[in-house]
Amino acid sequence: MTSSEQPSPSRIRVIVVGAGFAGLTAAIECHRKGHDVLLLESFPELKILGDIISFAPNSGRIFQRWLGVDDQLDPIIHKSDGLLFKTYLGETLTRQTWEKERPAYGKAYNGHRGEIHEIIYHHALDVGIDIRLDHKVDDYFETDNEAGVVANGERFVGDVVLAADGVRSKGRTIVLGYEDKPKSSGYAIYRTWFDSAKLAEDPDTAWMVVNGDKHCAWLGPDIHFIAASIKNGKDFSWVCTHKDEADVEESWQAHAPLADAQKVLEGWDPVVQKILKMTPDPLIDWKLVYRDPLPTWISPKRRIALIGDAAHPFLPTSIQGASQAMEDGATLGVCLTRGGKAHVQEAVAAFEALRYERVRAAQKTGEKTRDQWHKANWEEAKKNPESMKLKRGSWLLNFDAEEYAEENYSRTVALLNDPAAVRELHRPNEIE
Repeated sequence: MTSSEQPSPSRIRVIVVGAGFAGLTAAIECHRKGHDVLLLESFPELKILGDIISFAPNSGRIFQRWLGVDDQLDPIIHKSDGLLFKTYLGETLTRQTWEKERPAYGKAYNGHRGEIHEIIYHHALDVGIDIRLDHKVDDYFETDNEAGVVANGERFVGDVVLAADGVRSKGRTIVLGYEDKPKSSGYAIYRTWFDSAKLAEDPDTAWMVVNGDKHCAWLGPDIHFIAASIKNGKDFSWVCTHKDEADVEESWQAHAPLADAQKVLEGWDPVVQKILKMTPDPLIDWKLVYRDPLPTWISPKRRIALIGDAAHPFLPTSIQGASQAMEDGATLGVCLTRGGKAHVQEAVAAFEALRYERVRAAQKTGEKTRDQWHKANWEEAKKNPESMKLKRGSWLLNFDAEEYAEENYSRTVALLNDPAAVRELHRPNEIE
């Protein structure tokens, strides 16, 4: 069923807090299933913010169910056929190609976060979702029969609330029973996006932007620098993950002078130095927030669920944060349909049970990749360059969250009183 087709109304009232990718996906997927959706977003207007973001094939298939979205996304996404790995000194290690992945797993969508978000946001509006901007949620509440939020002094009440308002979500307090504070992961990311014209003029950097999109990762001691061109080489983006012990502030608006990145990357490959010289000043400096995995994502009365970063922030090296946020939304749409209005609490519990082990396994891939890149023995890496490649297992990428929830909902509900059994049921087989 595409997002333009209307099922029978379920009469389930869903309140979604936050219009990021988790919130928009949950809203669209719940709307697709006939639920009555209200989405509240604190920002007063839509802004095209950010830089590179990745949606793997496991979330790409969700985009493809939304009528017309693939046609709009395709012209703006990155289309290289592989990722080149180099040492920080410029020595080529290996190249990882994707030619076998697309036929096996499906299409990935990697591009500018703001441009992709704008398309999904307008799709949500086009299918009729009630989105209210400039509504800052200050509190969550629930009873056995309903749940809601307080925004701008007004109470909004529904059958279920989906907290998709990020790592600082106030929904976390009602779920955990206390207020928890994010802490620094010890890393931050310099990020940027700019026109590639100057890079095309220099023979040392032209290979990155001429004759189609390119993708290259330079790996060094506790640092990595990844650059990509997009839109047939017209646009250029790079990110640099580096050590950082500063206070935790997570914002796309936090700026840092280009000189800071030049200092961090001093002595690196001359090509990296030239890229830096052609980069506009300042950069975005994005602190990576760390949170211990939550014991639960759902509230005591099972009427409020944390989704996306509010439930499970990812390291960028997983390349799965946005995809897993979208899987949350697809899963919830199914669970609420299967449970029905009379069994919303059962549906919320089933959502968590279906997702928890898969999400944790996906998070661990990012931790493993960061460690294999940042703590590499370079002599060993040169002998075994395959060890630097991204882990791209079928269990992760060849996955349909909607289909999985449909097939496993009844079995999951039957095991809800046995947490160990239900988690064992959904623990992925990662041996590939």
